Amino acid sequence: MAPPTTTAPSEQQPLTVRVLNLAQTLQFAWFVGHLTLLLTTTLYSLAVFKFSSSSVGATISYRLAFLSAAATYGIVVYKAYRARFRSGTMPTGQQGFIKILGDENVQYLLMAFAWLYSKPVYFALLPFTVYSTFHFLTYIRTNIIPTITPGAQPGLAEGINKFVKKNYDASMHLVAHLEILLWARVFLWVLVLQNSWLLLMVYTFFLRARYAQSVFVKDAMKGLELKGDALSVDAKVPEGVKTAWEIAKTLVKRFGEMTDVGKMMGVQQSVKKD
Repeated sequence: MAPPTTTAPSEQQPLTVRVLNLAQTLQFAWFVGHLTLLLTTTLYSLAVFKFSSSSVGATISYRLAFLSAAATYGIVVYKAYRARFRSGTMPTGQQGFIKILGDENVQYLLMAFAWLYSKPVYFALLPFTVYSTFHFLTYIRTNIIPTITPGAQPGLAEGINKFVKKNYDASMHLVAHLEILLWARVFLWVLVLQNSWLLLMVYTFFLRARYAQSVFVKDAMKGLELKGDALSVDAKVPEGVKTAWEIAKTLVKRFGEMTDVGKMMGVQQSVKKD
């Protein structure tokens, strides 16, 4: 998601003035949200590794992490739609509603609230953490460093820029795989009554939207399909597993066809024309 924009600091202003000006922006609140998410995720991770994830401190860290995620995406959504709302160009009607839901920032905002009010799922934090890491580093490079040393480009900024460019695609592939594995995690826990069917339904539609919009998710799904097909032709794999794999593929494809918003909107438009 793209951060809200701010103006570059002036070299002639004192450092304290530049810092105060930066801290008063909505983008700084966005940055603090990402920083808080990273810190609270670290604290919760430590609690998980110490087998104390049910403690009060761990619970607070988990909830605060997703509250921070909701705040950061909420700020971006607010900035994106405030001008449209004021100018009267806000999308309306069914198509407008679908267009708003098609905004990935809105999707992650809604998903952050879904995780916030559900039973803790540790792996749900990981995709948000990856995104926050890149946003945190980018903000330091484009805002913190220029505020402290305006007009200069120290080695730290260049190092951050190289790190982001080098690792961005790989990290997005990682997020895609994490989001797919997370669906399996939620599905299995639903079967043993540890997560709600409502959460599974919400996350399924979220993942469907990610598949429609993200080339990384599509690549991850294709890779999963190829691996499954390779296993299904292995003589060592039981017939029951092969049959289950084919049924699962058929169900996923049918669900994808049934929830293809572009096709549904196209059909509705053609009916109206007729």
